[in-house]
Amino acid sequence: MNFETLRKTMVARQLIPGGVNDPRVLAAMGKVPRHLFVAPALQDRAYGDHPLPIGEGQTISQPYIVAVMTEALGLAGTEKVLEIGTGSGYQAAVLAELAARVFTVERIDALARRARQTLDELRYNNVLVKIGDGTLGWREYAPYDRIIVTAGAPQLPDACWDQLAEGGRIVIPTGDRTVQTLEIVEKRNGQPVRTVRDRCTFVPLIGKDGWADGG
Repeated sequence: MNFETLRKTMVARQLIPGGVNDPRVLAAMGKVPRHLFVAPALQDRAYGDHPLPIGEGQTISQPYIVAVMTEALGLAGTEKVLEIGTGSGYQAAVLAELAARVFTVERIDALARRARQTLDELRYNNVLVKIGDGTLGWREYAPYDRIIVTAGAPQLPDACWDQLAEGGRIVIPTGDRTVQTLEIVEKRNGQPVRTVRDRCTFVPLIGKDGWADGG
């Protein structure tokens, strides 16, 4: 199976027609080997327009939503980015192509370790992975120029807002546990300026400042 051809087809048939037009984002999506972030049995479906299970009740988001959220960050290449919800590590790899440094937090030990292994094998040396409650951010390396939350949150976690640099931007899906709205929140003079994007569906953001586990 020619995965490079499948990536090019994904970009041409899913991302560009869907309105993704940042050439750097399109190049990153066309480069990162998404099939290596899913189980071997699912690799032939890795470039389809759908999410896939990655174990532990979690999913890898469909390529289109990864591209939309990445484009919404507005990365120029110099940024320090915090990702909440490492999952498979695929989104972190895309970010690593576009930003200077990526810090990603995953609450599920098995997923974090598997993601770290895949990122290491692909030599994404500008990504640091932490196991912990993502709703608390990663204070040690704050402030961040950009923050991306890859799970559905009831609201913007306070720690994420506190750890965002002035002039920075957060991309986050907020809503209930089943349906959310993608929001872009910028910090201007210490105040949030919100832009609402499309409706979307993510697994719940579990943690102290998210949803209770199982509740």
